[in-house]
Amino acid sequence: MTALLKNSFVVNVFTEELEKNDVLIEDGIIKGVGDYSDVTADVTVDLSGKYICPGFIDGHIHIESTMLTPYEFAKACVPHGTTAVVADPHEIANVCGKDGIRYMLRASEGLPLTVYIMLPSCVPSTSFDESGDTLTAEDLEEFYSHPRVLGLAEVMDYPGVIFGNDGLIKKINSAKAHNAVINGHAPLLSGRDLDKYISAGIYDDHECSSVEEACERIRKGQYIMIRQGTAAKNLVDLLPLFKKPWSDRCMIVSDDKHPADLIERGHIDDAVRIAVKRGASPLTAIKMASFNAAQRFGLKNVGAIAPGYVADLIVLNSLDTVDVCDVYKNGKKVSANGSVVPFDKPAVEAELENRVRHTFSLDTLKESDFEINCAEKRRCNIIKAFRRQIITEKEVDEIDFSVNNGIDVESDTLKIAVIERHKHTGHMGVAFIRGIGLKHGAIASSVAHDSHNLIVIGTNEKDMAFAANTVIESGGGLAAVNNGEVVSKMPLPVAGIMSDEDARVCAERNAKIKNAALTLGCPESSEPFMRMSFISLPVIPHIKLTTFGLFDGDSFSLMPLFAD
Repeated sequence: MTALLKNSFVVNVFTEELEKNDVLIEDGIIKGVGDYSDVTADVTVDLSGKYICPGFIDGHIHIESTMLTPYEFAKACVPHGTTAVVADPHEIANVCGKDGIRYMLRASEGLPLTVYIMLPSCVPSTSFDESGDTLTAEDLEEFYSHPRVLGLAEVMDYPGVIFGNDGLIKKINSAKAHNAVINGHAPLLSGRDLDKYISAGIYDDHECSSVEEACERIRKGQYIMIRQGTAAKNLVDLLPLFKKPWSDRCMIVSDDKHPADLIERGHIDDAVRIAVKRGASPLTAIKMASFNAAQRFGLKNVGAIAPGYVADLIVLNSLDTVDVCDVYKNGKKVSANGSVVPFDKPAVEAELENRVRHTFSLDTLKESDFEINCAEKRRCNIIKAFRRQIITEKEVDEIDFSVNNGIDVESDTLKIAVIERHKHTGHMGVAFIRGIGLKHGAIASSVAHDSHNLIVIGTNEKDMAFAANTVIESGGGLAAVNNGEVVSKMPLPVAGIMSDEDARVCAERNAKIKNAALTLGCPESSEPFMRMSFISLPVIPHIKLTTFGLFDGDSFSLMPLFAD
């Protein structure tokens, strides 16, 4: 089967030039780029006035964070020009262990989108987390033989690398033995500690939030993944990296992307659009969104429009607006004018499907479970959250427990709790948080990185219990409540973190529950559920809340609630 795409402007990612050429495709492989007007093909398409570029590759994403199954995720992102993703399934692995990895491999087979898998390195993320399972180097070994497994995913426990944690070092050495890629995750690490981290074999990072941080890492040999997700948006701050010499060592990733954001704004195409609108060269941005990721992960003959390369490509109506027209995967059109061509849903064994759908072991919660046994004024350590960031800071302030058990909506001092939900331990951390802006009711979620325990933020304990129980009764998901009534909820029955509904239905539910949080007082565009989901992740600086209590991300130790 041959196809000839005629008269287009072709993006050359090797030289960052735009060339007017034909592209000849045979059996899914690009056979020629140049003047092929004399060739008769089975299918000929005149693309006069349009542009051809390589399909976009998301070099780091947690598909589970889209709240979509791989099938629905593909339906949503392929029309935006994404032809491959490098996925880290540590979200579902933290809930279901090896079954979570098996599920993601099965559920992503045969899609019009190549889903490469990086094996979770930190399940749980630290010893201070309570996840549904624990994965050792021996547990991961069986997966390296799978053709879509590329390596070891983000090594979040950077103190474990620096100080030689035996279990973690064994995972890293195992990946090296398989000549596999090892991804990094070490926010704000610098100097000699960064040297130790990189020398372990970790040559990329997606946690950079400043140009200075990124440049130090590039100078030391790392690739930088410029993240533009739903909660963490680093692209604008890292715009100087879209120029030489930095751009050759950078790629664009999403990390975490909510479904409404994916449907409304797009995927990697949205990030490229933002960069171009702010002055970046579209040719450079496209290279960073395709070829550079392929280079980092050792994907041969992928990520360019050139002879011998896989015919994963995008037809753009406009280069400046990155307006995706058609998408080809292995030379076959899989999306036309923004609509995905229907494809079959991958089959998952019934037993495996059942195991990832029953993941709650938690009793009904009571109002008193959220109370703190104190009746006086005390100085407390408080979590300070920020809009558009997942990094938090510690505040120390006086809390008056004699009034509303310490909650003070006027000063944005809300209560937060993280409840263990996998093994019925009864563990529960309770603290205070500022920066969320909630004025009424409570919000709850079983999406709480990375162990995905149950997390709740509220203006009163009664609504906190009601919101938490609403999530439990749904088998997982999100809930927004007020005065004992459900304002909105979004069931996530697959491991408590993914929906089984159509991508657009899921996006609509996602938009409704975000709007519900706004009606309860959260500021516009604050992404309260996404930000809340990271408050329990201890590997992100500087202060977090786990099932054991407050956690100091700088000293990697538990922190007392009372500061006095």
